Amino acid sequence: MNNRRSKTAFLTKSAVIAALYVVLTEISALLGISSGVIQFRLSEMFAVLPMFTPAAIPGLFIGCFISNILAGGVIWDVVFGSIATLIGAAGAWMLRKKSVYLVPAPTILANMLIVPFVLRYAYGLEGTIPFFMFTVGFGEFVTAGILGVFLAKTLKKHRIEF
Repeated sequence: MNNRRSKTAFLTKSAVIAALYVVLTEISALLGISSGVIQFRLSEMFAVLPMFTPAAIPGLFIGCFISNILAGGVIWDVVFGSIATLIGAAGAWMLRKKSVYLVPAPTILANMLIVPFVLRYAYGLEGTIPFFMFTVGFGEFVTAGILGVFLAKTLKKHRIEF
């Protein structure tokens, strides 16, 4: 029975994280800041959640996947954007015992290395890959790096557990 409860808790945590990711991405979309060359998805602050629970890894992946579909993204964006989030979340889990400042780094790097190619080749946006790396990296640094670290410190300070 305990194993069943554990699996149910894991699935529930993943689902809640995915739902919160979608909601914050939709709020970002309403503000006009969730997609394009410069992206400020408020949901990317959740990139730090794998330091608290491994359930955040599938939760972030599924949340990004659903968000990209809802945004009307092309298939390459849905697939590769979600893979970037999955790589970032897995990397955050691996760094969970290191400094809180390092935890969002995999998400920032994965998005900087993958999303620019999606912008250039899947959407045909004018600009260079290095320019898109800078703009995507900047947005990720603000949302995952600054807001994410603030979120992680707040959760730790108030001893909020997952």
